[in-house]
Amino acid sequence: MTIYIALLRGINVGGHHKIKMVDLKSLLETMGLQKVKTYIQSGNVLFESEEEEKQLSHRLEAEISTTFGFPVPVVLRTSEEFEQIIRDCPFSTDTLKEGESVQIAFLADKPSEDCINHLGSYKTDMEEYSIEGKNVYLFFRQSIRDSKLAAQLPKLGVPATVRNWKTVIKLGKMAKEWAQ
Repeated sequence: MTIYIALLRGINVGGHHKIKMVDLKSLLETMGLQKVKTYIQSGNVLFESEEEEKQLSHRLEAEISTTFGFPVPVVLRTSEEFEQIIRDCPFSTDTLKEGESVQIAFLADKPSEDCINHLGSYKTDMEEYSIEGKNVYLFFRQSIRDSKLAAQLPKLGVPATVRNWKTVIKLGKMAKEWAQ
């Protein structure tokens, strides 16, 4: 069995697309996924499955849309991929100053070179990024809310969802403990 971390995009934000985690957990269990566990209300779910990632992601999106009545992009990573994502972070996370943050945009697919090049034109002194496969590491010296770079992420042309470093570390820890 593979341990997956599902990252749902855009739920329970600003009172829109509300999904209770207990209801989400129940849905995933009825889909036959094993040991389903949620983490905070922003749509982070750990579970086990023998299904292949692409097929599973599409099935999750279809079931969520049917059950809750609105589309929700779902990005999946295995626990091993999550460990690698944490190890590969190009930014120092131990010495962040007040107001600084590291975030990761998890992409559903690898973006095209043209889309990646477009993103490069939005680099400033206040923000940096590094794209590694299907992950975009983001470093902000000020809030992500005012970021021109973050606003350009949809132009990568693939579904994406962003998590802060604290959430990434917590999900990685939960998956690692599960695997032991």
